[in-house]
Amino acid sequence: MTVVYEDNHIIIVNKTASEIVQGDKTGDTPLSETVKLYLKEKYQKPGNVFIGVTHRLDRPVSGLVVFAKTSKALARLNEMFRNSEVKKTYWAVVKNRPRESEGELVNYLVRNEKQNKSYAYDKEVPNSKKAILHYRLIARSQNYYLLEIDLKTGRHHQIRCQLAKMGCPIKGDLKYGSPRSNPDGSICLHARFVRFVHPVSKKLIEVEAPVPADNLWNGFEMV
Repeated sequence: MTVVYEDNHIIIVNKTASEIVQGDKTGDTPLSETVKLYLKEKYQKPGNVFIGVTHRLDRPVSGLVVFAKTSKALARLNEMFRNSEVKKTYWAVVKNRPRESEGELVNYLVRNEKQNKSYAYDKEVPNSKKAILHYRLIARSQNYYLLEIDLKTGRHHQIRCQLAKMGCPIKGDLKYGSPRSNPDGSICLHARFVRFVHPVSKKLIEVEAPVPADNLWNGFEMV
């Protein structure tokens, strides 16, 4: 975890692929607790520190996570995420080149809780939720392609599921059709940019997270 932005109301961190945002059945220390400890030590706060989780990233995904430091910011950020007022841009490494260099994907996703997996359909089916994203091919290496993705909706495993449906599973994502895992258990999906109007000060916040410093993300040339 690296702090990339902080003020009185919010803190934005660059999460590593191994960290979980909120506690789960693994019992591993979640990022929310790590941030609490960071704030407690930095400001030498007695007692409990408030941290509000506004959104999540899947455990094997790296990149930007926005936390609220006050209840006022949490309530407003929750509403902003619900209303798609927070613009999130991701980078994804895929093995197969998409047929079109740029496009919009519209699918209907059904979440299987037991498998912790989503399935994409071309038409609406029972219990499905509409999922929309825009992708653009921005770089390539000898063996892989780098896509930039703008999320229009926020569904369970949306990017992973929709790219796999397009025939472009994310590198390392065994669950969605990648032939091999990455050595560190990550998948090559990174929450690269976040942009929104500050929930309290109303100033424009634009933050960028550097990609992980390993060779999974090296060797790309912009197209």
